[in-house]
This record gives sequence, structure tokens and C-alpha cells, in this order.
Amino acid sequence: MKIQKFKILITLSLVLTTFYACEDSDNNNNEPTEQAEDRPLIIAHRGAQSILPEHTIEAYSKAIDLGADYIEPDLVMTKDGVLIARHEPFMSGTTNVADIEEFANLKTTKILDGKEITDWFASDFTLKQIKKLKAKQARSDRSDQFNGLYEISTMEEIVALAKSRTTTKGNAVGLYPEMKHPYFHNQLNLPIEDALLKVLEKAGMNSESDPVFVQCFEVAPLQYINTKSTVKLVQLISTYDVRPDGSLDYNVPNGDFISYGSPFDFFAMGDTRTYEFFTTEEGMRFTASYADGIGPWKPFIISFERAEDESINLLPKTNFVDLAHKFNLQVHPYTFRHEDEKWSMGNPEDEYHLFFDAGVDGVFTDYTDTAVKALSSWKPLSE
Repeated sequence: MKIQKFKILITLSLVLTTFYACEDSDNNNNEPTEQAEDRPLIIAHRGAQSILPEHTIEAYSKAIDLGADYIEPDLVMTKDGVLIARHEPFMSGTTNVADIEEFANLKTTKILDGKEITDWFASDFTLKQIKKLKAKQARSDRSDQFNGLYEISTMEEIVALAKSRTTTKGNAVGLYPEMKHPYFHNQLNLPIEDALLKVLEKAGMNSESDPVFVQCFEVAPLQYINTKSTVKLVQLISTYDVRPDGSLDYNVPNGDFISYGSPFDFFAMGDTRTYEFFTTEEGMRFTASYADGIGPWKPFIISFERAEDESINLLPKTNFVDLAHKFNLQVHPYTFRHEDEKWSMGNPEDEYHLFFDAGVDGVFTDYTDTAVKALSSWKPLSE
């Protein structure tokens, strides 16, 4: 389904334009090959990260093999302005950087979204240095047998992979890049929005008809891209925690990431709206003025009560999906993973069916094969 995008300029994006350096790029005018989707999209969250180290070409390729419609690269920037795929600007949790003596002096402390972090930051490395690193499994509860085997991939390499493959359905492989912490990058004079636009324009994948969604937890970067391109955009939203009664808590304790409770660019500009704003009719209308979709954490759609004995009781679905659809916004919740059993009660397929029945348009999953199987076994309520 093609989404109607309302093209208006938002005051916040104009305020922040000093952070953005516009660049002109060539468009090779490749014809899009994406086919219409009537059923929810399967989005491989950081590639097949339940099997291989996340954000590697090998993980993305495996996800395509398993049936993903879209692959999701999280993007940060190097010192020399190259987009690479890492979940955060700091890298010790997903690479072997701490083991390389050559880079010991690059460990530093920076403020990221209001939190002081001491680590190795991609923004202090050139691409040549990044290519000396190897990826490792980010989670301790998953296999580390592939640690140290695969290099860090660039966005251009990921685009090349996607363009060289088709999905198991015979469609174009979709790209779902996330701009990580644009405000942080822009403060370092590394305009991540322009860098991404340049890559998409060069690939001929920067229009609404292309199999691309660009996502972000901040607002102004999406508004900015909306003035430069018709590529599909998705506003991500989060919350700090779920209270025992199932209500969402947007109050972030001092010292934690501020962006859990609100877009960091809102906070930085003195805008007091939290992510709760985006769940309202006014917030959905606002989002639809620049975006084509909204990406919530799962409790925004189906929350849960937690008893004193830690047992879980799922609550009825909220009006979130219906309200988003009222404003022609697609809904792609995150993240589906076997390790979190609150919604599955031990049967992962049941979790997907629960959210498919709730009307979502796609799911971010760590387990592409399970999601594909669940979609195959799902019987829509309308059938």
C-alpha cells in the first residue's frame, strides 16, 4: 500500500537546520522492483543476529536466505564521514576494539543523549581503522562461535548486497536503515542525514516507491529528510519502563539515556513532549505530517501486568494501531526475540500471531526464520 505523505515544514526542523549541511548527489534512476505487500513485513533486526554477529554482511545475507523482506542496518559515522553499521556510536560491546593495542589510546569519554559514556567511539576512527576491527556477538545468551570472523560493514556495502539479491518471494530486498543519535553526530559536524541521503541517491533508492524505510528516534532528522526526498520515513518511539499495572513510564532516572522517554532533539531544544505525545490523535497527526509509519516498542500495542510473584498477564490491545491507521501510518513494532517470553508464553509463533491479529504492518525480529514460519501459519481474523 502506498502511503500518502503530507509535505509540510515543521518549526523544529527549521530551528535545527544549522546542524545540517546539504549535499547534491547523483541519482542513477534505477527502476524500483518492490512488489505490494498485503501481509505484514518481516524485518530482520540487525540481520540474522540470533545466529551471527549483528550488522555484518554475513548476518544480513543469512537473514535474506531465511526469508526477510527487509534488512535493518543501524547507522553511525566514522571520523571521515562514512556510514557504518553499528547499534551505537560506541563499539566495545559489538567488536573486538578493546583487544587491539593499536587503538588503546582512542578510548575516551563522551556525552551521548545526556549520559556520560567511556568507550571507543566510531567518530574517532577512520574507515581504514574500522576495517581492522572484527564483529562479535552482542548478547551473552547467544553463541559466540563466530566472534572475530567478520568485518564491520558500511552502508554502501549493505546497499550493494541488497541490490545483488532478491527475497525468497522474488521481490527486491528492502532496506530499513536507522539513523542513530543524529543530534550527537551533528554536534561533531558529522551530518548523518546528508550522508544517508547521498548513499540512497547514488543507489537510486531515495523515492517513495523504493523498498526503503528510514527510521529514527529523533524527529528533526526525519523532518529534514522529508524536505529533501520522498523516501518512506518511520518515527520510532520508546518508553523507559512498563509499570506493574501495565501503564507506560516515560520518567527517566537521572544518569540514564534521556532518549528512552522522549526524542533527544526535543529535550535539547526545550520541548517537554515525551513519546507519550505520539500515542495521541494530535501526535499521530503530527507524525503523519512528515512520516509514513511509526515504530513502537511492543507494549504500546499490547502491554502487560506484572504481579508481585513476577507472573505476567497480557492486557487487551490498545487503540494504537487503529489510531495510526486512521492517519495512514504503517505500524512496525520492535523487537521480537525468543528470549523475551512475556508475549509468547513459550511459543514464539503465538506472539507473532498476537500482533498480526492486532493489525501491525510489519515486525522487527531477531529470529527471521521463526517470523516467516509464524506468518505462514497465521490465519487472519478476517479470513
